[in-house]
Amino acid sequence: MGTGSGQVGSVRTVAAGAIGNALEWYDFGLFGYFAPIISSQYFPSSDPRAALLNTFGVFAAGFLMRPIGAIMFGHLGDRKGRKWALGLSVLLMAVPTALVGLLPTYHQLGLVAPALLLLVRLLQGLSVGGEYVGSMSYLAESAQPGRRGFDSSWCNVSGGVGGLSGAGLAAVITRVLTPEQVADWGWRLPFLLSIPAGLASWWLRQSIPESPCFTDVCQAGQVARVPLRESLRSDRAGFLTMAGLSLLASIGWYLPWVWLVTWLDDINQPPMPEWEALTSSTLAGAVLVVLTPLGGALSDRLGRKPVILAGSVGYLVLSYPMFLWMSQGTFTAALSGQLVSAVLSALYGGASLAAFVEIFPTRTRYSGLALSYNLAVAICGGTTPLVATWLVTVSGSTLTPAFYLMAAALGTTLAAWAMPERANQPLT
Repeated sequence: MGTGSGQVGSVRTVAAGAIGNALEWYDFGLFGYFAPIISSQYFPSSDPRAALLNTFGVFAAGFLMRPIGAIMFGHLGDRKGRKWALGLSVLLMAVPTALVGLLPTYHQLGLVAPALLLLVRLLQGLSVGGEYVGSMSYLAESAQPGRRGFDSSWCNVSGGVGGLSGAGLAAVITRVLTPEQVADWGWRLPFLLSIPAGLASWWLRQSIPESPCFTDVCQAGQVARVPLRESLRSDRAGFLTMAGLSLLASIGWYLPWVWLVTWLDDINQPPMPEWEALTSSTLAGAVLVVLTPLGGALSDRLGRKPVILAGSVGYLVLSYPMFLWMSQGTFTAALSGQLVSAVLSALYGGASLAAFVEIFPTRTRYSGLALSYNLAVAICGGTTPLVATWLVTVSGSTLTPAFYLMAAALGTTLAAWAMPERANQPLT
């Protein structure tokens, strides 16, 4: 496939391709960080743990829409183009995120309030089903030779920046405002900022060229008529590989980078002050953002498999020691544990996106990749906070989520070991 003009691979193109993912993770990060407050606002209960479980249940419900969004955006991306689908997905993400900051509470509307919160999460899940996969596909297809891992890794970098922005704002708000002010109105402010961010993202995406790979398919008259049906018939091995590789992309992200703050400041004993938990997560997230492109570049030189395996085997071996260390409840223990996680996530996250894209052919890539990835994330990723909290509740041990993370790492390790290496091959 062609690599396009010199404009392809430019900073503007990479930024436009990745920026929508930042908005996605900004929202997910905020929802995870403010989960205890949201649970008290929409699911009041005499048992705080039960209210928290209800909140994470709503978080998981949004992921049930992701496969539906994957089917819709996958079809549009394979038929009309990556650029067109990405422009629509970022707008559909910004509006529901802002609505989270405007919804009345249970005390104002009764049961209608949590029902509206659930509806907003379902709308978000629909748009997210196409955003992340569209972003990674566009960046990998637009990359210059020998830079596919590096360029596509910026999709995860943008996610880190989005989550980092959410964590940073949450940390500032919880530090500057009183607990009463945060619970009353302060937690809503970061959600409302998604409107200007979404409009800016849409405007930037209007200025970028279409993916060179998709353009080549169009010029050759090879656009698939029903891309998902074709992918389900011809890409079965790819679906199985994605199921394994996505375990660490889902559980390995939502547990250490979304749910862990709740574990540090609400579940672990002794608990940390909320602002310290948010600060340690923010600092470790900054390190993750810096290291992820290096992981992508390393995969361009060494191949996808060894870099992905370094991250997955690392999580398999170190997850329990990390949780045991962080259970001390000190800022130093939390930060050092999260820094180890940052290194492992950077290795896996830097190399995995190019590997995902290389599994599927261009004519059915958006549809096949979107459905396989989002099915895995809907089943495993969206339920991670719920499952992790439930594991602590039924076991009575705050360390049991470490075994859940280890299981995900084992599945990804087996899939990475079995997958073919395509780092130095052109996209088909």
